[in-house]
Amino acid sequence: MTSSNDIFSSAKQRAQSGQFPYAGAVTPQEAWSLLQGNNAVKLVDVRTKAERDWIGQVTLPAEQHLAVQWNLYPEGTPNPQFLEQLAAVADKDCVLLFLCRSGVRSRHAAKLATENGYTQCYDILEGFEGNKDSAGHRKTIEGWCKAGLPWAGA
Repeated sequence: MTSSNDIFSSAKQRAQSGQFPYAGAVTPQEAWSLLQGNNAVKLVDVRTKAERDWIGQVTLPAEQHLAVQWNLYPEGTPNPQFLEQLAAVADKDCVLLFLCRSGVRSRHAAKLATENGYTQCYDILEGFEGNKDSAGHRKTIEGWCKAGLPWAGA
């Protein structure tokens, strides 16, 4: 099993090589290991409530599973209260692992949070469902679900 220090080191190396403007990026498996190893680590699901309800969500203790929408449903517009809502559930020095469907919104959320004083923001690579396969389906080639990590829903 990889230690938390090793995971953070790899995540920071990814950030440096990818020139990410936040602390780092972790694989779904690394995120799960960090969450299991430390109750203070928080997963921030930035998908819409509709996505979490209809597609599924990570199975975690409530104190580790935060939901702060990046976009609003059904409008698809940016959530103007994103930072305010994040501040209501997470301290600026918490380790925050941002998750979305395929890893795009989570990168933006980690960047914005970092720009606003959050010091330990990490993107979860591949997201919850990952990219589409050749047949247009998700959850088949990458992501939290494909990795067999705990989740519930559709």
